Amino acid sequence: MMPSFLADFIGLVFPKVCLACEQALSRGEDHLCTTCRVQLPYTDYHLLAATDNPVARRFWGRVPVCHALSYLRFLRRGRVQHLLHQLKYKGQRDVGLVLGRWYGHDLALHNFHFDLIVPVPLHPKKLAKRGYNQSDPFAEGLAESLHIPWDANGLRRLEHTDSQTQKNRVERWQNVAEVFEVATPASIQGKHVLVVDDVLTTGATLEACAAALLAAGATEVSIATIACADR
Repeated sequence: MMPSFLADFIGLVFPKVCLACEQALSRGEDHLCTTCRVQLPYTDYHLLAATDNPVARRFWGRVPVCHALSYLRFLRRGRVQHLLHQLKYKGQRDVGLVLGRWYGHDLALHNFHFDLIVPVPLHPKKLAKRGYNQSDPFAEGLAESLHIPWDANGLRRLEHTDSQTQKNRVERWQNVAEVFEVATPASIQGKHVLVVDDVLTTGATLEACAAALLAAGATEVSIATIACADR
């Protein structure tokens, strides 16, 4: 174990910073400072009935979803946007892992149960360019806290689609319809599958993934994201 004086010296020369606000972390803090952890805009949607859950309502009449959950509210130019930027574009996989562990702990405390966690996949070309799928560490963190398996290859993206950023709801759905398939249907048949992504906007991508899982034999599908954007 590194002596505390040596750890303090290294911290002075190469200080660890909060992944949300980029201020130096104090001793005992890891990944996020105490202030940011307290002030993150948690949704607490997992505590609400489905009829009161804004995320669940987005999927009504579109695809049958057992639970629709988001850990944080996405606010532009806020802490959450910065965290997701670090995760998606700066190689900070620990962002997804830590948030997954924290959210998984909350869900376990309230007796949420799933059989398998599957992240929304990237197309192989985008995966090769980025080097990793930003949804994978979130899935891994959730799996650790919920003590259930996760499968990075449970879903496959068949086509490379355009960016969803500037598209409306209909365009987003057209962009992702029929581009996902279950890699090994036997692995999800009869199971309650939790499909996870980084951000929920219109829900078109998650809807397409849920439809593919149900068509392949999953008995129930739930959805969880790190954050959800207000519509």
